[in-house]
Amino acid sequence: MEVPKDYKFTKTHEWVKVDGDVVTIGITDFAQSELGDITYLELPGVGSTVNKSEPFGVVESVKAASDVYAPVTGEIVEENNSAIDSPEVVNSSPYGDAWLVKVRVSDPSQLDGLMDASAYEEHVAASGGH
Repeated sequence: MEVPKDYKFTKTHEWVKVDGDVVTIGITDFAQSELGDITYLELPGVGSTVNKSEPFGVVESVKAASDVYAPVTGEIVEENNSAIDSPEVVNSSPYGDAWLVKVRVSDPSQLDGLMDASAYEEHVAASGGH
């Protein structure tokens, strides 16, 4: 399982890459491996507001559909159209080409509540992950 050291993570298996007041959000390597082959992404679109801990999108796979939860509150400033058009990229490049949305964070202190890489690895191990 790949876990980039400079990213932050949620208990619901989203990753966050911080760049000033804008964060990039995707689903983790662990999440994509649990879901299996990703077949469809549903994302809200630029200008939409997401709220911390609330679902903002859906990832569908051959096994199941799973909500994607917002790690922070803010406005979507960009969505990854290439991932929407080719959702299988989530399986092949969960931390690279398969980012889902970029969000302008309204409350940067929310980032403090996210896990670092080592805490996320412990969380996955504790929940029966690999």
